[in-house]
Amino acid sequence: MTYPVNSALRKARSIQLAAVGATLVAVAAVAPPASAATGGARLPTPVTVAVGDRYPVDEAELAQLMAPGSEANGTMVRVAGPGTRWVKAVGAVSQNPAASFRIGSMTKMFTSTVVLQLVAEGRLDLDTPIAEVLPELVPAAWHPITVGQLLSHTSGLGKPCGELKDGMGLTPERVVAAWTKEGCPAPEYPVTRQQYNGGNYFLLGLAIEKVTGRSYADEVQRRIARPLGLHHTYVPRSGDSSMPVPSLAAPTPQEPWAWAEGGMISTGPDMERFMKALLGGRLLPPAQQALLTEMPKLAQTAKLPFSAAGLMTARLSDGTRVWGKTGSMAQYTSGAFATADGRRVVTYSYLPTPELTSDQAVARAVAIIEAAL
Repeated sequence: MTYPVNSALRKARSIQLAAVGATLVAVAAVAPPASAATGGARLPTPVTVAVGDRYPVDEAELAQLMAPGSEANGTMVRVAGPGTRWVKAVGAVSQNPAASFRIGSMTKMFTSTVVLQLVAEGRLDLDTPIAEVLPELVPAAWHPITVGQLLSHTSGLGKPCGELKDGMGLTPERVVAAWTKEGCPAPEYPVTRQQYNGGNYFLLGLAIEKVTGRSYADEVQRRIARPLGLHHTYVPRSGDSSMPVPSLAAPTPQEPWAWAEGGMISTGPDMERFMKALLGGRLLPPAQQALLTEMPKLAQTAKLPFSAAGLMTARLSDGTRVWGKTGSMAQYTSGAFATADGRRVVTYSYLPTPELTSDQAVARAVAIIEAAL
């Protein structure tokens, strides 16, 4: 079943979103280059590393999924777990294991983490209406939307009523205005469903800046990237459309307006380390850690359920439940998922072909996670 999410934002990125059950996959409608960031040079033999067999990776299945063809021109997959380390890159992607890529909506996990840290510090409260934090931005006529509702996509926020796309010089405030300016419909109240909406995380990013007095980018570095040694993970500054070298695919300019909703850049090793730390309890106190896997009541009837902290979830064939997020930006479609204890992690990114359908993309994501974990 195709399920469009926050279409105005995603159309601005030439992306289509689809969801089946608890899995969301973003598909880039941009044909990737014939070669990755290698200057057109011939790609070396795919790299594979595997150690141990406690949680064996289904290498045959992953090899079939990763082979360049009608669905993707290049794929990178990393798997880590007790006794297991597996890394492979195939096709028109860099063979450098530290190659950077735009992580898209996986950025929301960083935003959520910072917000929950501020909650633990008593500087934000999940029950605080966002209008009290951002009175200059949120219409007084709106029924109160809380910080917790923004995190869990239960705010009732609808589609933006203004155009959002590259080339408009967008700032976070201008993006939020697409929901809050005069004439825009008010959020649903009472809220009857959980609905994924990027606008929630623009508001959270602005709340972070308001209560800390520092930029969102600085808070991500100070609270997450530097403590974990994520040396290649960052929020691009306004106007910085460049990509670090090496990049997973040939770099294309991309305005960083997606910001706290989907604007970050990272690498496979960094995302793996982040997921281990997040699910492993290194970034949050126990009360906030529990929210990562707590499902709000409205998630019970959601086509695409999210936890109280905004994480996606899926159940593997052996009953194991995994948590994480997918994302898409520029030519990349990516995801990072881990078990609830953070001990088993898969990170992937691929360059989808224009022919890839939404249903195929959903099946591809599910198959990669299943084969890896």
